[in-house]
Amino acid sequence: MRIAVLKKDKCTHGEGCNFICRSVCPVVKTGGNAIEIVDNTPVIHEELCTGCGICVKKCPAHAISIINIAEELDEQQAHRYGKNGFRLYRLPIPTKGIIGILGRNGIGKTTALNILSGNLKPNLGRYDSPPSEDEILDAFKGTETQKYLQDLYSGMKVAYKPQYVDSIPKFFSGKVKDLLKEHPIIDELNLRPIMNRDIKNLSGGELQRVAIAATIEKEASAYFFDEPSSYLDIKQRLNVARIIRSMKGYVTVVEHDLVVLDYICDNIHVMYGEQGAYGVVSHPYSVREGINAYLDGYLRDENIRFRDSSIVFRDKAPEEVAERKPIIIWPEKVIDLGEFKLRINAGDLRSMEVVGVLGPNGIGKTTFAKALAGIIPVFDMSVKISYKPQYLKADATLVRDVVNKKMARELRVNQLADRRLDSLSGGELQRVAIASCLSREADVYLLDEPSAYLDVEERISVAKLLRDFVLENRVSAIVIDHDLLFLDYISDRFMVFNGEPGVHGQSNGPMLMERGMNMFLKEMGITFRRDPVTKRPRANKPGSVKDMEQKRLGKYYYT
Repeated sequence: MRIAVLKKDKCTHGEGCNFICRSVCPVVKTGGNAIEIVDNTPVIHEELCTGCGICVKKCPAHAISIINIAEELDEQQAHRYGKNGFRLYRLPIPTKGIIGILGRNGIGKTTALNILSGNLKPNLGRYDSPPSEDEILDAFKGTETQKYLQDLYSGMKVAYKPQYVDSIPKFFSGKVKDLLKEHPIIDELNLRPIMNRDIKNLSGGELQRVAIAATIEKEASAYFFDEPSSYLDIKQRLNVARIIRSMKGYVTVVEHDLVVLDYICDNIHVMYGEQGAYGVVSHPYSVREGINAYLDGYLRDENIRFRDSSIVFRDKAPEEVAERKPIIIWPEKVIDLGEFKLRINAGDLRSMEVVGVLGPNGIGKTTFAKALAGIIPVFDMSVKISYKPQYLKADATLVRDVVNKKMARELRVNQLADRRLDSLSGGELQRVAIASCLSREADVYLLDEPSAYLDVEERISVAKLLRDFVLENRVSAIVIDHDLLFLDYISDRFMVFNGEPGVHGQSNGPMLMERGMNMFLKEMGITFRRDPVTKRPRANKPGSVKDMEQKRLGKYYYT
């Protein structure tokens, strides 16, 4: 079966291209009407399309996709956004317990949540004649989904935590205490200190915790959390994971942090497809099987390969790097910023290594980075440092002016070359910022939260690229991040920051991975083991036999 998708947000609607998609179409050239222009927008008739792909290659905006998919999926359409619009095939199966949804951005995860939460009625592909509720229920007859939708359409109470929490101030004005009612979740999420703060003055992490609290306190039958770890530091992520893990009823979570997803969920659905074109919901898997299948890029029971290569982690910490030559040595320093003080203990960065930096928000990690980069005049470094800041600046600069061609290709931003930075999405801007950082000639590359806004696939791709880049170019890198799996993948050694957020902080290390992770995880009260197949780190469930055994041995992190 062939589907044709037009990404209308990318289409120039003839401006600057004169509808080249239609003029190059072989069917149109021979008198057919596979592509016609309606209301200044191309419309592709799939039944007439030969699948030659010429329009796809010639479209300067990269707005067209022509895709061949399995014929049987046609009868499993859950929703379609109009002719040549995005299509979602199948739905996650709602069951009591914690269900996870894993997949790339732009393949329908939020659409699936909107359908299951009642914010969107599935049209079963009939965008021009939407089905009634009875027809929708009949389409899922005899399944768990039918029973769930029946309860939903009968008035079952649901609670939904949206993906974009930074939009909350646009819809709600007032103080936090005006939004939240008195509930134990306020103290569990440490929100008591900000109850008298105005919503519009909250940081991203504070907004995220407020949104999670507002969702949980609704006491619904079904809960939906769309990316609950965004903006949160590692400690906050694990705390939120524990809270969601303890919830009852229907609980569905979309998450890109695989450690958090693994920690929370009982079962997951893997979603695959093409970004902006279509998405397919897999059958349910146990959380371990599902994440491993995703990393493998192959769903065995459906005989679907959606990625060319598997992703496998190192099964032990990297070997001692003491014999490598230090390229930066920094002395002990105290940075006094008035209300906050940071003690930087002496340390070094060695040739061809990646140092991962761990610690909660407000503990001094970014202050340390700015000191190394020379933004805060503390150290006198004799090496060239290329710095990617935590908060990205978007202006009228074109992508092509800040990224070289090699990095644009490596990070898949070459198609954005003629776009302005202030027109990019969060994920696009992050990839451009990383590409820009790596495009500059330097001895040391310093990246602050490079995984922010990226989906699972992009995070793993960036992690692999960073490791390869360091080895191939014989340079070094320091990476600050909150995704433990991301840091585990790229790091040779760790720095751990501790103290009291917003008041004082202290750096420890760099030190070997096992020692650094043990120090950090012991403070968090959580233990990790390694999956025997993918070698990825997995968080043990609290109180499990493995958790108690590792705590007894003092091995919070297994190499």
